[in-house]
Amino acid sequence: MPSLDPAIAEIRLAVRTALADLPAGSVVLVAVSGGADSLALAAAVGFEARALDLRAASLTVDHGLQEGSDAVARRAAQTAGSLGLDPLVVTVDVGSAGGPENAAREARYGVLRDAALDIGAAAVLLGHTLDDQAETVLLGLARGSGATSLQGMAPVREDEDGVRWVRPLLGVRRERTRAFCAASALEVWEDPHNADDRFARVRVRRSVLPVLEAELGPGIAEALARTAEQLREDAEAFDEMIHETIEDIVEHAEAGISVSAAALAANPAALRNRIIRLVASSEFGAALTRTQTLEVARLVTDWSGQGPIDLPGCSAARVGGRVVFTAR
Repeated sequence: MPSLDPAIAEIRLAVRTALADLPAGSVVLVAVSGGADSLALAAAVGFEARALDLRAASLTVDHGLQEGSDAVARRAAQTAGSLGLDPLVVTVDVGSAGGPENAAREARYGVLRDAALDIGAAAVLLGHTLDDQAETVLLGLARGSGATSLQGMAPVREDEDGVRWVRPLLGVRRERTRAFCAASALEVWEDPHNADDRFARVRVRRSVLPVLEAELGPGIAEALARTAEQLREDAEAFDEMIHETIEDIVEHAEAGISVSAAALAANPAALRNRIIRLVASSEFGAALTRTQTLEVARLVTDWSGQGPIDLPGCSAARVGGRVVFTAR
């Protein structure tokens, strides 16, 4: 009996581990583009779902951004069907909000979310790899947007609609998904956008990471992925601390919400700044920049009678012993 290819064994194990806690009879939805990562994921899910008594479906999104994209989508769906998944193709109008990458991503995730809710999927499985995680961390570092962006992509996340997003391959290198497809005789679609240097992620993939590997030695991608994992652990601990603290220091105000200045001052800067960002986000949908957060913090740490601070969707002002956030 021939031995199992190591790449196939590795990816099947990653998928089996990700699906192990789902009850028998559950439905999982796999996002399939036709690229090596999604095909390797689909093939492994098709194999493992039978052993775990799960039903597997796939969804391929035709963004309509390239000539012949409909044929690519049909071929990906046909391949998914041959792997034991129930395939579906959806064509979307991408639009242009936030640039082509962001617009395509938003459209794709919207369709996946709707489909998952329609079929009652226990999880949506995405084919992001360790290399994707490393690229995400580097892009977050370049933006300078703090630990949140450096956490990368979560292996498991549940959104506000109750849809569970799972990335079984975050510990798997991209070269392994290609090896899986080669060993399985799966025809891989090469997305031309993955070679287009107009996109920042492509430049990171083709230029930045290879230079880092060449100059600093191998293992850079794995180190970046470990950094993301450690920062997510820190963030989870901070979130628990914030929710334990915030109930005692926040009160509803006439036109917004107020926070005890003394309590904010008593907390370390990292926790204080997270509380400020959480209040602005949860109450007003405002995503504060680092500069805006520090300006609000100065109402506590460096109070000298300064006036209200304008923020996205709200303002913050010192009123007696409290910092009051008011809708604008």
